[in-house]
Amino acid sequence: MFDIGSDERFERLADLILEWNEKINVTAIRDRGEFMQKNVQDSLAPLGLPEFDCAKTALDLGTGGGFPGLPLAIACPDKDFFLVDSIAKKLKVVADAAEKLGLSNVQVLHSRAEDLAMAPKKGEVPKLPGRESLDCVVSRAVANMSTLSEYCLPLVRTGGHFIAFKTENAMEEIEAASHAIELLGGGELRIEKAGSEDGHILVIVKKLRQTPLKYPRRKGLPASEPLK
Repeated sequence: MFDIGSDERFERLADLILEWNEKINVTAIRDRGEFMQKNVQDSLAPLGLPEFDCAKTALDLGTGGGFPGLPLAIACPDKDFFLVDSIAKKLKVVADAAEKLGLSNVQVLHSRAEDLAMAPKKGEVPKLPGRESLDCVVSRAVANMSTLSEYCLPLVRTGGHFIAFKTENAMEEIEAASHAIELLGGGELRIEKAGSEDGHILVIVKKLRQTPLKYPRRKGLPASEPLK
């Protein structure tokens, strides 16, 4: 387990987010000890996974208040992080925290996954972050595994990885997503224990081939009609 006492910025991160939380609803966790455990320590669960450690570029989709992206960016100054969410007011908090913590390896982006994953137009130079461009995409967003895969896998380059934070209670949902993952260009998934919370897991999917251009589908469909 990563020692969060090794860098004072983890404590400073807690100060900043909990201070903002008094103004707007950034996180449901208000107890500092619980915050350090569930929002900071557990965000660092991908550390040590070869699929994450070898990545140079990582995107946190549905970052919310900046988790897991901000703790990972503190722990991994050698990686470039893109923290993406569709809720602008939370991203204001994330951007403020990144600036005050001096995280020059963080870019905060207001976007929906469906827009970010659009294929470049003919003659247009592919951009980072964008479709098929990231070494690794991580997400703690609360969504069906099929839905998350449709949002995230189009952004991962062939040979890269998608890592989803889940719980053991989601095993049936995870197993049901196997066909969707295959459709989206992913291979067999594997599961690792996540953090210190009992029952928390990481679902790791390798991108084997490019995602068909029809995915992700138009806004709303991945959530309302998950692939089967």
